Amino acid sequence: MERMESMEPISAHYTTAYPEIQPDYGSTETTESQAKTSSPPIYDEELVHKTILVGDSGVGKTSLLVQFDQGKFIPGSFSATVGIGFTNKVVPVDNVKIKLQIWDTAGQERFRSVTHAYYRDAHALLLLYDITSKSSFDNIRAWLTEIHEYAQSDVVIMLLGNKADMSSGRAIRRDQGERLAREYSVPFMETSAKTGVNVQLAFTAVAKELKHRAVQHPNKPKFQIHEYIEAQREKSGCCSYF
Repeated sequence: MERMESMEPISAHYTTAYPEIQPDYGSTETTESQAKTSSPPIYDEELVHKTILVGDSGVGKTSLLVQFDQGKFIPGSFSATVGIGFTNKVVPVDNVKIKLQIWDTAGQERFRSVTHAYYRDAHALLLLYDITSKSSFDNIRAWLTEIHEYAQSDVVIMLLGNKADMSSGRAIRRDQGERLAREYSVPFMETSAKTGVNVQLAFTAVAKELKHRAVQHPNKPKFQIHEYIEAQREKSGCCSYF
């Protein structure tokens, strides 16, 4: 079970040092070619992206966050999260720093109305189920229904099958998770909060998507989170849980 009643935010202080663009007073001519070669939009590193972990109680949301934040797994240290807690984490992406404010929510039904309130201004949602728990997987559709009802229409959603290290107790095959993700057109991977497999990748993929949305350039192809995850899967080969 998991618990995060008072996780202290991690403060991150840094400055953004981009060269200041000086106006060119030597020519007043503005051409179409000049417009096309203008500087690409610069990502604002002060942006804070609200990212929420959701899913049934006991799927490992708190453990996943601690693994990502602190790089460790603390067995048996968490009981069910009461209410909601958060931490701040800076993720380096394409030579810029992406600020994620990650909220860990309670999965119990009695806290569901509290969780709904946090959906409204969320930029990303990581939806977890436990691969050893059929009920947590069966409830994913209900969670997605709530997300579509309360969250913004353009929120980034990722489906994660957690506890992938517990292969002996597996109740949900990986292809079942993949099929459900395709049905809802969301990226998917299996993770392990215990071993750390794919934990960093999950948050990095979300951070890259958020960054590219913030600085979309009309002359560049749109970032494809599914393709990015697939490329990382091919790099990792057979040695990780995807």
